Amino acid sequence: MKTLHSILIFILMISTTFNSSAQNNDSKILVAYYSYSGNTKAVAEQIQKGTDGDLFEIQPIKPYSKNYQEVVDQAKKEINDNYKPALKTKVKDIDKYDVIFVGSPCWWATIAPPIATFLSSYNLSGKTVIPFMTHEGSRMGHSENDIKALCPKSNVLKGLPIRGSQVKQAEEDVMKWLEKIEMLKK
Repeated sequence: MKTLHSILIFILMISTTFNSSAQNNDSKILVAYYSYSGNTKAVAEQIQKGTDGDLFEIQPIKPYSKNYQEVVDQAKKEINDNYKPALKTKVKDIDKYDVIFVGSPCWWATIAPPIATFLSSYNLSGKTVIPFMTHEGSRMGHSENDIKALCPKSNVLKGLPIRGSQVKQAEEDVMKWLEKIEMLKK
């Protein structure tokens, strides 16, 4: 009887381990991003490739200027004012997703305002939200805490910072990160 009991416990442990590591196979994944220069889009595409998630570009109705200094000044003002620009695009059925990767350039040590709009526009309670950022030195800044404040009933995981100038060489790092957080497709 003890042997049978031990075997059953062993089988249960194996199946539990298998199910937790196969999380990506059962989860419906959305990879949503805002990209100003194309760097965040490139990382989003790498994540989509590694997860088989649905790719979704977040676009403000009024695009940002192509003049970098104007964007720097505008972003600083918008972030300081907690401004959330209107978006051109909407996810048709956010409820079907369990996991949402959210990508943004790091502006003034946080997420770009279109990402704040996106996160504020949906009820993400009970969903896993995973940030990724492109930057030129500020890494994640305080974006993870800002995302947690916008999504208080979500499970916000530790994000991935990628230096913008390294995006083209980052695919291996992205895949290792996806594997570490158990989101890499099998």
